[in-house]
Amino acid sequence: MNWLIDLYGTHPYWIWLAVAAVFLAGEVSSGSGWLLWPAASSAFMALLVLVLPDIVPVHLVVWAALTIATTIGARRYFPRTVSGGTGPDINDNIARLVGHQGAVVEAFRNGEGRVFIDGKEWAAVSDGDAAPRLDDKVMVVAAEGAVLRVRPA
Repeated sequence: MNWLIDLYGTHPYWIWLAVAAVFLAGEVSSGSGWLLWPAASSAFMALLVLVLPDIVPVHLVVWAALTIATTIGARRYFPRTVSGGTGPDINDNIARLVGHQGAVVEAFRNGEGRVFIDGKEWAAVSDGDAAPRLDDKVMVVAAEGAVLRVRPA
């Protein structure tokens, strides 16, 4: 254990960078989001030991406090998912069409027809009693499987 104390005494900057690298490698392999903040805190400590050398207990307390603060702050203020958890999945090419406008390319019969939206033709059902006619503008109000629910725009 004396070798670690001697190493920290001579190269604290590199020790903190190594700790940051280990946490970051763990975060990259797990993707949990929990190890990113200890890694960032360790990288900050690498810079801090250049200013405040040879105060090991202070280094550990500052690192612990910084890790706790950044983890709690990140959990509170950063979204857990890319879409924020409430919006549509950006990879769902049908659900993203909700709110878009298009044109009727096949007249609606019995509430069913075809619309052209964002460069593609889609099967659609009318969202009301009035069936849109050929070339009418429509707006997508819902996506049900591969069928769009539309209403006149």
